[in-house]
Amino acid sequence: MKWCRFDNGGVPIYGLVEGDQVIQVDGDPFNGHRETDVRLDLGQVKLLVPVVPPTLYAGGLNYPDHVVWAAEHAGTAPVWPKEPIVGTRATSGLIAHEENIVKPDDATEEFQYEGELVAVIGKTAKYLSREEALDCVLGYTIGNDVSERTWQRDDPNNWRAKDSDTFHPMGPFITTGIDPTDLEVKVRLNGDEKIRFNTGTMIWAVADYIQKITRYHTLQPGDTIWTGTEGATLNMYPGDTIEIEIQDIGILRNRVVSES
Repeated sequence: MKWCRFDNGGVPIYGLVEGDQVIQVDGDPFNGHRETDVRLDLGQVKLLVPVVPPTLYAGGLNYPDHVVWAAEHAGTAPVWPKEPIVGTRATSGLIAHEENIVKPDDATEEFQYEGELVAVIGKTAKYLSREEALDCVLGYTIGNDVSERTWQRDDPNNWRAKDSDTFHPMGPFITTGIDPTDLEVKVRLNGDEKIRFNTGTMIWAVADYIQKITRYHTLQPGDTIWTGTEGATLNMYPGDTIEIEIQDIGILRNRVVSES
């Protein structure tokens, strides 16, 4: 099942995606729904972020090549995470598929993308074991964890570097019933594929993140967990378009524009 969230005359509403059509529903994927008779052309609807999470959790340094690249970039030796690294982000940075990433005027050239698998929580969860962790997941979507690397070095909590307005593109759909340990991810910059990797190479799986988070936090329906990226990330500039494609989910596409 593939969910979308779209603008219906100024009101956010959910729909089910079937081919090139959207079936409008009453309700939502978290509290129950009923299909209506309304069918819309997918290409004609304004897609919104598929969920506005109560809490946006962000994993870091979760793929081997990215750990090595980050260390080289910082001029240090690679340090392998001994457990999942978890942070939180402001939801004010969320933007939808086809909306613009705004590069702040004082950002440096080190303004980069990170293509990530995002888990969407479907029900309240606390104290889950690793074995039962995925039971609370509704499905998966795509995220672009936009990062300003110079700020990241200076701001340990990433309040600007990864949390400025428009720095969290997410969407376009939530797909249910797929295996998060074996999905192919492709990242393209201006149509040129820069990296291709499989989610099976994560250092810590989605289940590991959920187990750790639910030891301390109660996960709520709609919460999202971003699971990190692989390899080197490249600079983006105003006028560039970044596409992140994940098998069975879709393509998240956003253009970069300047602030002024």
